[in-house]
Amino acid sequence: MRETSALMHGGTKARESMDAWVRVSSLTYPRIGEDVWFNDRGLHMLTRKSFLKSGAAIASIAAASGVAPARSEAKKKFTLAWTIYVGWMPWPWAAENGIVKKWADKYGIEIDVVEVNDYSTSINQYTSGGFDALTITNMDTLAVPAVGGVDSTSIITGDYSNGNDAVILKDKTSFADIKGQSINIVQYSVSQYLLDRGLQLHGMTERDVKVVNTSDADMAAAYLTPEVTAVVTWNPIVEQIMQNKSAHNVFNSSQIPGEILDLVIVNTKTLNAHPEFAKALCGIWYETLGIMLADTDKAKAAQTEMGKLSGTDYAGFASQLATTHLFSDPANAADFTRGSSLITTMEYVRKFLFAQGLMGQGATSPDVVGIEFPGGHIMGDPKNVMFRFNADYMAMAAAKSL
Repeated sequence: MRETSALMHGGTKARESMDAWVRVSSLTYPRIGEDVWFNDRGLHMLTRKSFLKSGAAIASIAAASGVAPARSEAKKKFTLAWTIYVGWMPWPWAAENGIVKKWADKYGIEIDVVEVNDYSTSINQYTSGGFDALTITNMDTLAVPAVGGVDSTSIITGDYSNGNDAVILKDKTSFADIKGQSINIVQYSVSQYLLDRGLQLHGMTERDVKVVNTSDADMAAAYLTPEVTAVVTWNPIVEQIMQNKSAHNVFNSSQIPGEILDLVIVNTKTLNAHPEFAKALCGIWYETLGIMLADTDKAKAAQTEMGKLSGTDYAGFASQLATTHLFSDPANAADFTRGSSLITTMEYVRKFLFAQGLMGQGATSPDVVGIEFPGGHIMGDPKNVMFRFNADYMAMAAAKSL
């Protein structure tokens, strides 16, 4: 998300039908989304907090009624939903270049790689059983499907934000200067998580600042007004704001590496019944990364095409990659997923969600939902594990045993 206009949103499908959602969200960072959400008919608005709670409620209703979020009976066709974000553009490129079909054929299955025009809808549709797999952040996996009772497993730790998200102060050069200021931010997004972590690391809390909920589509314009002196946002908005001489990047996601994670999750019931689906997804992913990240003309062509698919060009896409840490080596991805730092990160994430009232109605602690890590360690309620990290398929890719 490195452009300063509506270049990273909507993709080919949305550009064919530029509806109100796409125009409103022309500067959004799709894995986070707007602070205002429209439903499929564009008739209703939700705050992000309402969206997170409503998504979890959808899952809870489905679970209570006995409707499985993803059908796990014998089947041969599976779906992966994605939204436009630099770390997820390998999926449509792989589909268009035959890599998805190659790996699906290997396992005797079909895989549809489906673009969803906005991130919120993709999460709701996955949560209600519309897709078998989804590209999503670690924070939103816990906040929506997991809290709502949809057991999901992360099979690919794809990347982490490595500077895409930033705290920017006007005419101030130190994070300490944030104290007492009003901060324009999309509430309940990873921007607020980043702010929370920055405050923690500098001996402060949110009580030391005032959070002003602001649409990401309005953020760059808001910064130009005299009354706005601090913002927390994501690319491409960060780069747009940083063109102003008054702007100073005082804290960003590269200072909390590995915490804002982008994943591929699969409904756990589907995964247990059909591990071949996960094997195929990992095969697709790492073959594609191997092509796009090589020092070859083919790699440049692949990145150029991914840029076009997301509405930018080669330079724009390469710029976005520069602040995104892709786990290109499956061995490193597996090691990271097995490591203790992931447990520490998820402790931060769940405490943040609980403090914001996003761990479910009546939750008395962040332990209400269990999170399982490789090796069997469980954080939270072991009787209600709804979010699992699995390194096995990445390890298979590393061992070339897929």
